[in-house]
Amino acid sequence: MDGLIIGLAAAAAVFFFLSLFQKDRYKQLSKEMEELSMQQLQENYQLKQKIKILEEELFLDNSLEVNTEQTNISAIIKNQVIALYYQGVSIDAIAKQSSLSTKQVQQLLKPYMNQEG
Repeated sequence: MDGLIIGLAAAAAVFFFLSLFQKDRYKQLSKEMEELSMQQLQENYQLKQKIKILEEELFLDNSLEVNTEQTNISAIIKNQVIALYYQGVSIDAIAKQSSLSTKQVQQLLKPYMNQEG
């Protein structure tokens, strides 16, 4: 019986010393989680910066909105608007027929209005 107790105590001592030299899995996992968290924060920061830049570009583009809208209108619609204007149709009626805003119609017709006046 004494031999059994001594054997168990020796085995416990051996396992204890082995556990001291074994890698700590939780320490490694916590380090990996910290690295992932840092990567996530960096990516989040970069995305916020890109969004900020895009918002600034959109804000600047809004000031050029009239010119952009004019280039997006097809040549057929432009010709239709000009023809209706020369026929004496009001700007509001032209806007309704061409599915454009009155502001867009006025911008399209601005050079032609100056010719008459």
